[in-house]
Amino acid sequence: MEIARLRFLVVEDHGFQRWLIVNLLEELGASSVASAPDGAAALRVLASTQEAPIDVVVSDLDMPGMDGMELIRRIAESHHPASLILVSSLDRPLIRTVESMAQAYGVKVLGAIHKPLTAAKLQAALGPIEVAHAPAVHHAQREAIGAAEVEWALHNGQFETHYQPKIELASDAVRGAEALARWRHPQKGLLAPADFMSVIDAGGLVDQLTERVVADAARACTEWRRLGIAASVSVNLSPASLTDVKLAERMLALVTECALEPRSMIFEITEAAAAAEVGATLENLSRLRMRGFGLSIDDYGTGYSSMERLARIPFTELKIDQGFVKNASTHAASRAMVESSLDLARRLGIVAVAEGIESAAEWTLLRELRCELGQGHYFSRPVDASAFVRWARGYGSRAKPLSSS
Repeated sequence: MEIARLRFLVVEDHGFQRWLIVNLLEELGASSVASAPDGAAALRVLASTQEAPIDVVVSDLDMPGMDGMELIRRIAESHHPASLILVSSLDRPLIRTVESMAQAYGVKVLGAIHKPLTAAKLQAALGPIEVAHAPAVHHAQREAIGAAEVEWALHNGQFETHYQPKIELASDAVRGAEALARWRHPQKGLLAPADFMSVIDAGGLVDQLTERVVADAARACTEWRRLGIAASVSVNLSPASLTDVKLAERMLALVTECALEPRSMIFEITEAAAAAEVGATLENLSRLRMRGFGLSIDDYGTGYSSMERLARIPFTELKIDQGFVKNASTHAASRAMVESSLDLARRLGIVAVAEGIESAAEWTLLRELRCELGQGHYFSRPVDASAFVRWARGYGSRAKPLSSS
């Protein structure tokens, strides 16, 4: 999304700093920039702009009255769709903690900038906004979507599967892709999981969606192999699906029907789901591995898994959370987490995948750290099956990235 189309709110108690941020945004092309001296004033601005909601809040942390942390909590409580850029002179580890706090509250953080603020730092934070920021209208759309509409869409071909490549960092070869559900709504356009997964979960439709994605992914992977593209395919499994002890056999039947060998499909399970260690979950994971499927622990580093717990589950892959990858080149703690995750993967004898690679600097660092695989917008955003084939067959230049899905 172009910066000129976004509405900004700058929250900063220091008058000169407030003026500076407003001017930097305008120099970058922003045409609508409001400002407030503290959190309380910011909430009044947010409340008064409901007809044309604020898209991005640029906020200091240490302010008199309502500080930035309370403001973040209040934004989350009001379910305001604005994304957040933190700007502060506080210690970097503290800023990082507040960034994690915001994400825990469900507030989308575009970036955390340590003062002094510059146009380059602000531009870098705004760079991924076209994929990180969901326009405010989407929030209203999610509220309007009901289970009956989603179920009808599932049964009438409106859901489709898109694919984001996984690249071998040492050789720069395409080695796989993650399958991701998309809803091509006739009125609302292409919707991402954030727009419909809460309805899917609440309506008990997770298994229907999972089976659709698995079948699509298996057919796509079979076609890749026919065309000489040696790539596996990964599919996310919901914790709810893992409670059904018949899951593994259903997945095997779907893949076999598409003439794909189970070893070419990897099922991704969140760290939180793996840490639960419910009997049915462990049975399913064991049976999936026994049938030949790969198993990946997703978003590693965001939960509470220990090496002992991971060693008890037959994972074949570990995906390092994108939050650590994004900050590894600038934050010592994030880099330490990435290095620790890579060391753990090596000790367990499994493949490490870095999620959310968005820049050449991140790609270079991960290669230096000997991470096996990576995925992210630096290589390609998720695209439909035909576009993925075109991309994979012509891969080799990042000068023309694929359009967002």
